[in-house]
Amino acid sequence: MEKTTIALKMDYGVIKRFRVFCKERGIKYGFFVEEAIKEKLQEEETKDDILDLKMLRREEKYAVPFEDYLKKRHA
Repeated sequence: MEKTTIALKMDYGVIKRFRVFCKERGIKYGFFVEEAIKEKLQEEETKDDILDLKMLRREEKYAVPFEDYLKKRHA
């Protein structure tokens, strides 16, 4: 997998806690940050999926069975 570098400005207190946390547990900074970002992205994508599902459920009463749709399309 290709890697890249990013620079971020963050609150000093957060960074201090982060460094202590990683050091105490023997976790590499890059690994921790990458996993945290992936976890947060998954969480936000799941929220989007739930909102989409709620919207689609409202429209479900207007849905046409797929077989009926195909029959009309080929008629």
